[in-house]
Amino acid sequence: MPVSLLLYLLLHKIDPYPMEFQDKVKLTSALLFVVAGVTAFYMLPDTQGLLRVVAVLFGVALAVGAVALSQPGKDFVVYAQESVVEAKKVVWPTRKEATQMTGLVFVFVLVLALFMWLVDSSLSWLFYDILLKRG
Repeated sequence: MPVSLLLYLLLHKIDPYPMEFQDKVKLTSALLFVVAGVTAFYMLPDTQGLLRVVAVLFGVALAVGAVALSQPGKDFVVYAQESVVEAKKVVWPTRKEATQMTGLVFVFVLVLALFMWLVDSSLSWLFYDILLKRG
């Protein structure tokens, strides 16, 4: 979709990708599955700890399945796969470079802390000892 068309749709508050009714049903059912799992957790007695956890996990699993079948869920899976591909393209620093940069950050923080302490001490001395004569 061209950028100019997207800008037009956004400026006129028109949803460029309207969600289908089926997807709304799937996402709503996913929410209801999670709510049902949490409700089952609280409805079961405290002595049934494992069953309570299984109920929540089952509700979440059903919700994930419902979302995965919807178009937004499929779009998210594609986005996640493309993100992994892009992350593999990143040139990560070597261990030596990472260690050097970490050391540089620590040194910078130490120098900045010393500078701020010096400014604070100088201002305290100026105001309390010189101007107010409380020293």
